Amino acid sequence: MATTTETPGAKAAGLAGGTLGAGHLVFMVMAAVAPAAGAVALIPLSIALGVGVGTPGVFVIVALILLLFAVGFTRMVPYVRNAGAFYAFITKGLGRLAGLPAAYVALTAYLCVGTATLGALGFFANLTLDQFFGVDVPWWLCCLISMLIVALLGWFRITVAAGVLGAALIAEGVAVLVLDVAILIRQGAGAFTLDSFSPGTVLTTGSLGVALIYGFSCFQGFEGTAIYAEEARDPDRTVPRATYGAVLCVGLFFVLTSWALIAGGDISAVAADPGNYAFNLSTEFVGQLWTDLLQVLIVTSSFAGVLAFHNAASRYLYALSRDGFMPRALARTHPRFKSPTVAGLTSFAVMTLVMLGFAVAGLDPLTNLATSLTGVGAVGILGLITTTSLAVLVFFLRRKQHGWKYTVAPALATLGVGTALVLALSNYEAITGTTSSVINSLPWIHLVVIAVAVGLGLWARSRQPARYESMGVTRVD
Repeated sequence: MATTTETPGAKAAGLAGGTLGAGHLVFMVMAAVAPAAGAVALIPLSIALGVGVGTPGVFVIVALILLLFAVGFTRMVPYVRNAGAFYAFITKGLGRLAGLPAAYVALTAYLCVGTATLGALGFFANLTLDQFFGVDVPWWLCCLISMLIVALLGWFRITVAAGVLGAALIAEGVAVLVLDVAILIRQGAGAFTLDSFSPGTVLTTGSLGVALIYGFSCFQGFEGTAIYAEEARDPDRTVPRATYGAVLCVGLFFVLTSWALIAGGDISAVAADPGNYAFNLSTEFVGQLWTDLLQVLIVTSSFAGVLAFHNAASRYLYALSRDGFMPRALARTHPRFKSPTVAGLTSFAVMTLVMLGFAVAGLDPLTNLATSLTGVGAVGILGLITTTSLAVLVFFLRRKQHGWKYTVAPALATLGVGTALVLALSNYEAITGTTSSVINSLPWIHLVVIAVAVGLGLWARSRQPARYESMGVTRVD
């Protein structure tokens, strides 16, 4: 299997084709999901602000919608294998003037989510170092050290990063699942009420819209399997297996964990202190030592998320550069490791500079940095998943291929994810956790990005047709 790069935009050695197996891809994706951080931070918020006891049922709904998305998404993989996954899928289905804006929105979203996760990492690393060692390391220095390690891991062959992410994922997954099992053993199966999955509870209790926002946020990053299609072994089989595996693993993890957190405590008290709810249960059911471990794993979980989003952004920069829509130097790869080194350094620079800008301004890494950029990234990714699902539907309609896999599942997924996007925009304050008009207006950035990208596409179509025609093409023979 060869990876080709002869395009008008740039000539490069190509990525390391045939490197990643399905297991690698699942590790990369689930690391971006950051299950420990989701269990500690997002599930309690979903319980408190969403549908309470019905939270596990919401995770079932989200998982089913994303499985519907995966049906059409994976059926289209043989026709599109490109390091800029959404970019290539949308270009193939809806045309180049839709695909190019999607690429820039995806790049913006991944950089935003990665930098937001970096802010959370700095916040929790500062707290952890102070608590355990009595050392007050500035949060921005924690972020800078972490980004240097991220850049170093991104420099080597992708399997190195996948190995690190896999180790972090296993550690945090086991830590949370031990808590789940401890609650089950002490509380008994009877505490795990089936009311959590009752339509009456899920659909009519509290705010379903807010619960869905947090539900989709917990899956953020699952779509990354296709980003690594150029580096996967036998992508026709590997990418679908990894996509289904990631959705099922993430779904089961969050259904079980949310169910356990509800069974283990008084959920009426969650709203008073959602940040410590999971930690309090850990201390009660497992012990203080386990809670200390969980606190450390929040830091490693955040680090894994930063690394995963950095890798995703790097590959979008690489794909756009190779097609001639970013500076050509970004398409250069390492002669030995076949990693997108220049694109990786660029991603590192952008995320680091934004982080340092917040630090110089004296802003808080969690309530300002993480809050403001998480929402921008979440809206961008939801919009891209919706558009990608629509692109899959249109692609197969044009090919006159009908049926469950080709048109029905993609249509239902477009409706489901599109509804989540509308809910995210209408309940945007629930994502950011602030009433600041400045922060809550940041999603408008995506419209500016789209307008600029459409203009660039129109210019390329009229002035550089060869570059325009090369946009988003398949790169794996």
